[in-house]
Amino acid sequence: MAEPSGKRLKTNLPNCKTHRAFLGSRVKQNLPAVVEESLCGVSTLIMEVAYILDALAKIFEQDDIALPRVAAFFHEQSVNEQAKAEAMLDYLSDRGGQYCSKDIQRPGCEEVCAVIPALELMLGQWKEEMAVMVELSQLSKEHSDPHSASVVKSRFLGPLVPRVKLLGDLLTNARRVGCTSDRSGGFGEYLIDQLQEELTNVSSR
Repeated sequence: MAEPSGKRLKTNLPNCKTHRAFLGSRVKQNLPAVVEESLCGVSTLIMEVAYILDALAKIFEQDDIALPRVAAFFHEQSVNEQAKAEAMLDYLSDRGGQYCSKDIQRPGCEEVCAVIPALELMLGQWKEEMAVMVELSQLSKEHSDPHSASVVKSRFLGPLVPRVKLLGDLLTNARRVGCTSDRSGGFGEYLIDQLQEELTNVSSR
């Protein structure tokens, strides 16, 4: 029997305090309430990450920064995150669960104005997302939902691991070629904008 959401143990997973399970679903089978609620909350978290990356893309499109390939990279990653959120919602629906629409918070990245802080912010978001996926997979196992545990691990956690490594390498290269953390820019900002192949390699993982 699914555990009532009110008995949920302390966790770092984003939850939906107003979540109401869809009791009338005919396809729901072995989907614990705590897992359904967590899938709902994690989907919203991924949407928030997509919103942040889209905001970063718009920053690099501004005429006082003008790094179009970097902007395109962040935009592509935003689209990928949105697709990931939709895939998780599709899985939740397939299992007979219900998503509770919530307002997405405005990203607090208005002060970001250079490549290095933008990459650091993105890396932090991806590492947080990885930690959440690990916990969601473990939570599913603990509540006897091996299917959700397997799907989360294979479709959402696995692809993140090499992307985090490659993004860390890209951040190292950005520092090596002289990118700054402020609007002073420098030749390094121009060089990192020219590394289109490396950026594309990261985005395709």
